[in-house]
Amino acid sequence: MKECDVKLFALSTCVHCRSTKDFLSGCGVEYDCIDVDKLEGEDRKKVLEEIKQINPNCSFPTLIIGDKIIVGFRADEIKEALNL
Repeated sequence: MKECDVKLFALSTCVHCRSTKDFLSGCGVEYDCIDVDKLEGEDRKKVLEEIKQINPNCSFPTLIIGDKIIVGFRADEIKEALNL
């Protein structure tokens, strides 16, 4: 697998976010995860604005793999984006 940047915007209480985290970990993928609901104040506001740039609905999970954006837990799309 070619290494690429993987970033996950999630909510700590979201079952779909947990499934995405478990799937990525199960595939041995290193990724950065931001649990948005654990942020406060300006940090939360800044991250929400970043998410809205790529996902106007601001729904979770929002996953960025290289230049591909995947909203929701979509194992097949994640595999394809990771070249698995």
